[in-house]
Amino acid sequence: MSAKSNEKTFIEKARRAQIMDIAIETIWDLGYAQASIGQIAKRAGISKGVVTYHFSSKDELMQNIVVDLYMKGASFLSKIENESTPSSMLKCYIETNLEFIHAHKEQVAAVAEIVMNVRDEEGKLFYHKPGDNAIYEPLIEILQWGQEDGSFRTFTSTGTRVLAMTIRSAIDLASQQLVTNPDFDITEYSNELIQLFESTTRQTHS
Repeated sequence: MSAKSNEKTFIEKARRAQIMDIAIETIWDLGYAQASIGQIAKRAGISKGVVTYHFSSKDELMQNIVVDLYMKGASFLSKIENESTPSSMLKCYIETNLEFIHAHKEQVAAVAEIVMNVRDEEGKLFYHKPGDNAIYEPLIEILQWGQEDGSFRTFTSTGTRVLAMTIRSAIDLASQQLVTNPDFDITEYSNELIQLFESTTRQTHS
């Protein structure tokens, strides 16, 4: 590839990233419904044609924002796998997820709106697949590991899933608090959450 082609690719990537950033800001400020291609172009100081050159539609732009967040998340959260015990892994899972949400709060909030608004041709939510519980699986695996090696107290299969869902919901709630509550202290929230679930999972010896 020539230097000129490399330069063009770099410029195009930078422009795509800029458009995505402006789209995220627009959703953050105005909400998903008001984040039209025209509004995004206006706020970016470019024409609608420039936006549609890089993203053929609003749906494609929104999909790229979602994929980008999940790719960032996968990279950021990979350090959880370095933990050597169920207890330390659960603690790291909570801490790291909350750190990521705090570091990317605008994009997390934007993706939450996208997920709740984008629909397929049949009018069904595009990102919501009935029975898809993949988001809970890492937590379920940690909790099962802890029960198997005796670090955590024993839960029923349903209890393990309920606990995983509760932990995940508590983490996701932080993103809402960051948007609506200017006094929200995510570090304190993280510490309290860790203590709560350490207490909940702790093995008791009679």
